[in-house]
Amino acid sequence: MYDSAAVQSGALEPGLHRHMRKTPSGKIKISARNKSSLVVKYTMLALIALTVVGFLTFNYKNIDFADAVSSTLHNIKVVFLEPKLSHSTITKALYDLLVTFCLGILATFFGALIAIFASLLCAKNIARPAIAAVAKSVVAFVRAVPTILWVLIFAVSAGLGSVAAVAGLTFHSAGYLTKAYAESIEEMDYGTIEALKACGASYWQIVFQAIWPSSISYMLAWTFMRFEINFVNAIAVGAAAGSGGIGYSLWMAGAFYFDLHEMGFITYIVVASVILLEILATKIKSKVK
Repeated sequence: MYDSAAVQSGALEPGLHRHMRKTPSGKIKISARNKSSLVVKYTMLALIALTVVGFLTFNYKNIDFADAVSSTLHNIKVVFLEPKLSHSTITKALYDLLVTFCLGILATFFGALIAIFASLLCAKNIARPAIAAVAKSVVAFVRAVPTILWVLIFAVSAGLGSVAAVAGLTFHSAGYLTKAYAESIEEMDYGTIEALKACGASYWQIVFQAIWPSSISYMLAWTFMRFEINFVNAIAVGAAAGSGGIGYSLWMAGAFYFDLHEMGFITYIVVASVILLEILATKIKSKVK
């Protein structure tokens, strides 16, 4: 946002004038137009066009839309307004929830343990540039592969079960937390590191006595955030990896029994757990800062 006086005085670059427009408040707004913004714009337009064409060319097989909408509203009503357990008990549901929490905790713990040391290879202020570039490339590849795919990859070698679920969640968590920890380390003043080196401090003395103490609060915050993500992912992979937990119970209720009442009850348990987890994580983050 720029004042019109700045434009008239010639303080702005001449090439920007054609991308300006005046807002009702009298300010001049500049819309940056470059190749990236044009690619994003045309990509979005293409996706919208393909979506419209897709809906127009669907084979609806004489679907009665009024009946479909009515059935959908009825199912929503049953799920959210009439929740109850039919094929399970509250004790079993709470046990499944505990299993899911354990999967998230284990994946977060192992992922954080790997990331603590891997981040030292990615931080530009303490690692060699070549090593940091290679390490960041590997970490970027690990993060690019979706969690569910990592779980399925490990399921091929380890078989369906909790081992594949924890391994897949750990792999992606390590990539996520390595990037977060490395960025926290890079925020440290490089002058402090140079001063410690000048005093004769070794590499591990700098890490244990300067880097980690100054970055621990940020690392904990990122770790708790990742635990929340892992808990949700553990629900999703409960059925895919056959690891059990509340996710497997939800899949059984929806795909095997088609019991909408039980789906609603389990959904409320999951929502309540996520809310309590968020409250707990917020309190812990506020104490470590």
